[in-house]
Amino acid sequence: MDDNAHTPPRAAIDPSRECPDCHEPWLRPANLPGRYRCVYCLHRFELASVCPNCGEHSTIVRMSSTAILKCNHCGESMLQPI
Repeated sequence: MDDNAHTPPRAAIDPSRECPDCHEPWLRPANLPGRYRCVYCLHRFELASVCPNCGEHSTIVRMSSTAILKCNHCGESMLQPI
């Protein structure tokens, strides 16, 4: 039996969508705009408009395919646990 039968192809995993909690590449958009859930550790996150690290304000683009999850000023995650 092929051990890789249940492993998704590398192209299907988006490394820019890394979970801030477990750091696995399984962060996926949830049903609500600006919400994400890690399908590995099941933690939920919300996209914040103010960076929790440096306090820089950023415009939220809530479209899941174009959402910027990192602060443009300091590079930290803009996701807050909910």
